[in-house]
Amino acid sequence: MTIARRMLGRTGFNAAQIGAGDLADRSLTLAECVATLTRALDAGVNVVDTAPGYEAGFSEEIVGAAVRQRRSEVFVIDKIDEFDRSVTSQLDESLQRLGFDYLDAYVFHGLSDMAMYQQLTQPEGAFAELRVLKERGVVRNMGISSHHPEVLRQAMIDGWCDVVMFPIGAFVDTRYITETLPLSRELGVASVCFKTFGAGKLVADTEGYGAPIAQRPRGKLSSGGVDYPLSGVNLTPQECVHYTLTIDPDVALLGMSFANEQDAVFAAYASFAPLSEAQLVDIKTRAAQARAGKGPCWWNPDPLQ
Repeated sequence: MTIARRMLGRTGFNAAQIGAGDLADRSLTLAECVATLTRALDAGVNVVDTAPGYEAGFSEEIVGAAVRQRRSEVFVIDKIDEFDRSVTSQLDESLQRLGFDYLDAYVFHGLSDMAMYQQLTQPEGAFAELRVLKERGVVRNMGISSHHPEVLRQAMIDGWCDVVMFPIGAFVDTRYITETLPLSRELGVASVCFKTFGAGKLVADTEGYGAPIAQRPRGKLSSGGVDYPLSGVNLTPQECVHYTLTIDPDVALLGMSFANEQDAVFAAYASFAPLSEAQLVDIKTRAAQARAGKGPCWWNPDPLQ
């Protein structure tokens, strides 16, 4: 299998269409997690996402160990988790865990409130500190990860974002698809997207990220006043991957924490052909059914919760 590549916005990096998100799992050893990520990199994945808050730095340790010997080949995105603390000190801590001299992209993590965005972009705010780090070369690109289309739009219009990270999948606020993604293309801002599987809600009986539904309804799920039989409600990984690839962000970050998950993603990628409008509508309709009764979707501003 060959993973197609494209220029990642204005970053100058030739990125694979599918990337690896957070792989940290404290129930596994560091060596096991590193082997999992290495397997994805060997298959052609070359964009990796991490953050200090993913298992309290364990994710960064994994990424560092897996990527260090092939550093120039991999675009590593790390995040600013604490908005009220020095960006420079957070970067120093992350680089130490990673064992790197620089980051390919450093983004504000989950910045989804407009008032907070405006505060951070004040002349003496955290954005100014991040810009200095970019000028020094220790951060090569900067950006934002957000769960709100309006914040994403403002960040891109303000002209400072090299990378935007946001949800794309069969159950997301439609503005991500109709507004955020087209604007990123127009402005040359790299789009790195997540939630293809809706935190697992679309493909499994989970409230998100492997947390089983505490009390599964029997017989039927209800959504929008309509009852659906449980049999066949969930989407397949292939349907989810094909949906996101048809929408076509620069990079789709996909759950690949275990070999079987990687194999499902790679098989879906290998069989991909763009979906028709009718197929997209069908998958979107069934996605709403699949996530019914599985808790809030925090990546969707109301009313799509």
